Amino acid sequence: GRDGPANHGRLCVKGRFGFDYVSHPQRLTQPLIRRHGVPKSLEGFDPERPERCFRPASWEEALDYVASRLLSLRDLHGSDALAGFGSAKGSNEEAYLFQKLVRTGFGSNHVDHCTRLCHASSVAALLEGIGSGAVSNPVADVMSAEAEVIVVIGANPTVNHPVAATFMKQAAKAGKTLILIDPRRTELARHARYVLQFRPDTDVALLNALLHTVIDEGLTDEAFIRERTEDFERLREQVAGCSPEAMAPVCGVPAALIREVARVYARARGAMIFWGMGISQHVHGTDNARCLIALALATGQIGRPGTGLHPLRGQNNVQGASDAGLIPMVFPDYRRVDDPEARARFERLWGTALDPVPGLTVVEIMHAILEGRIRGMYILGENPAMSDPNLHHARAALAALEHLVVQDLFLTETAAFADVVLPASAFPEKTGTFTNTDRRVQLGRAALDPPGEARQDLWIIQQIARRLGLDWDYPDARAVFDEMRQAMDSIAGITWERLEAEHAVTYPCLHEGDPGEPVIFTDRFPRPSGRARFVPAALIPAAERPDADYPCVLITGRQLEHWHTGSMTRRAGVLDALEPEAIVTLHPEDYAALNPGPDGLRVRLETRRGQLSARARPDPALMRGQVFMAFCYVEAAANLLTVDALDPYGKIPEFKYCAVRVVRAG
Repeated sequence: GRDGPANHGRLCVKGRFGFDYVSHPQRLTQPLIRRHGVPKSLEGFDPERPERCFRPASWEEALDYVASRLLSLRDLHGSDALAGFGSAKGSNEEAYLFQKLVRTGFGSNHVDHCTRLCHASSVAALLEGIGSGAVSNPVADVMSAEAEVIVVIGANPTVNHPVAATFMKQAAKAGKTLILIDPRRTELARHARYVLQFRPDTDVALLNALLHTVIDEGLTDEAFIRERTEDFERLREQVAGCSPEAMAPVCGVPAALIREVARVYARARGAMIFWGMGISQHVHGTDNARCLIALALATGQIGRPGTGLHPLRGQNNVQGASDAGLIPMVFPDYRRVDDPEARARFERLWGTALDPVPGLTVVEIMHAILEGRIRGMYILGENPAMSDPNLHHARAALAALEHLVVQDLFLTETAAFADVVLPASAFPEKTGTFTNTDRRVQLGRAALDPPGEARQDLWIIQQIARRLGLDWDYPDARAVFDEMRQAMDSIAGITWERLEAEHAVTYPCLHEGDPGEPVIFTDRFPRPSGRARFVPAALIPAAERPDADYPCVLITGRQLEHWHTGSMTRRAGVLDALEPEAIVTLHPEDYAALNPGPDGLRVRLETRRGQLSARARPDPALMRGQVFMAFCYVEAAANLLTVDALDPYGKIPEFKYCAVRVVRAG
């Protein structure tokens, strides 16, 4: 509708202009099988000329080949030899069936998707401290009468969440206090009352200084801490030595400013915290999120309208795909696979024994391939040959697989390593549910038919499942959704009829007729004790620090016009025309020091893992010594440079920090 509950008529540039990719001439319209003897490589790979590497096949031949190779690898090397990556761009029903296929057909928990590369550390911290990975309050709560203060940290909403950003700007215009905390002085700074531009990698030092101030100046909510939390004393001990005066030289933010921001946040009637990849994509990503959770708990800024914790989800269905169990250590609704009670429930529902061992995550799977442990993979709508860190390593792993099945809209960079490519359906071609960042389950309806012989993803997943010996027969998305309601208490009360009538329902919705709960954790937290838990964080440095050889810091991210690896947006005419080539941004003084010519400047970026060259632009939002780059350009893939060091809890790579050298390119 014109006035949808999530956006109230507002559109992002991608929604406004980025839809013609579905009819792009490079759309896959028939199954493809790799030609005998053609090496798996991006060298000479051309998405416009699939015939160089592949021959067309019928669905029957392609599906039989997929299943027979997967079965023979499973029978020869065991269930652990197979893995799957699902997609956060597909529907909830597709995500649910995909993880069910891996768990019941492959027989392992080696199933993951791109949340591992974006908010895995946030979810790890939220599950541990709060008992749920869900956002506590919707974005539009910034406009509620109760919300007085809005904190945005490690996120650039005007670029990555443009619709959410409009609500934040509107709130600031209405006189609410916007606090921006980020190593980059992004566009939102124009609307902010306080800007804390801290040194990259010093998040925990800054956040512990805020916590120290809250405790030191008696700004805590004593009743909330007493009645609804545990382990507060552990936090008090940890931050005792982290005064703003001690941390200011570490993080580069004046002590007086840290103290003032702590007071403003703690004393507000309602204060909300939003965060993004700048918090999560670090080896200390889980610690960063633990500190934000502690800040909300210590001040009682959660469980009411206009308060709470909101990790901004990037993909249209990253919340839904995670809820549906597209994660190696949990079943749907975040039930641990190593919890006997949870496993018994799903064994009853699915009628088969399930593996009690948590599976490997995205980057761990790449390592396991090169160690010879994983030999076959099924990848639906993911592009790890562009999105993974340390791409030389990831691409070597994809090439080493004995059997790789890729199901997608286009011949992506990952498809360059595939044995079989299956043509899938795009968003406007499918009916199904999607869950947005606000926990709002929305019904999408097919408006177009897939082109040529491309098929519905639900159909393809089921065809493979049947050939693996699973007795599946779901006639449509509704049948899958009905099973999901039995599997997931959070959506048990949402009926398909209600979605058809109302279009969107917010979970948790436990019983039919429940209104759904936009604000959660109002009286208890979903942990066994019913209380939230403080988890203190010590200061841990990045895995790789700048030195004499690589003196600068590389920060990767997204840009407004392009989405992720660019497989869709770079095939959208207007968006590609707006930003057709890869750009590196530098502080204006660093840019000038490289002597740009009359037609600008090209630079070469070098790290210990790789190098690339691209056009440079000055950007006053950065500090000196910082380099920023989007990762959507195959011709200058930022992730050739990034480090694959992982956060020990969330298993997320440190995309936001590595040492880099910048030189003028010829």
